[in-house]
Amino acid sequence: MPSYTIGQAARLLGVSPDTARRWADAGRVATHRDEAGRRMVDGRDLAAFSVELAAQGAGDEEEAPHTSVRNAFPGIVTAVKLGDVAAQVEIQAGPHRLVSLVTREAVEELGLEVGARATARVKSTNVHIDRA
Repeated sequence: MPSYTIGQAARLLGVSPDTARRWADAGRVATHRDEAGRRMVDGRDLAAFSVELAAQGAGDEEEAPHTSVRNAFPGIVTAVKLGDVAAQVEIQAGPHRLVSLVTREAVEELGLEVGARATARVKSTNVHIDRA
């Protein structure tokens, strides 16, 4: 299961590292220490927190990441539903929830699972996913 540093978690949530640290200090998101002593957030915990945060409408609009890539939504996988051939992948990218229907093979090749970083790329009505 992937884990993220406070800085990585902050980027995925669309807030500053200081905000992410304050949330961790307040117990809003659970952290643990890795072997190097860095505070880490479990991917599943971060995925659940990102959904909760989006539902509350929270986030530092001023500190949202900027990119020259249009229609790219970096975020965290919050749900994967596998069928025999197709799959549904949900990504929480800051306040945005994106859902993509892809092949099961694509999900397996990308190693997509709840808590994994991924970028949804939107073109017209199609949502493509890049594994981060």
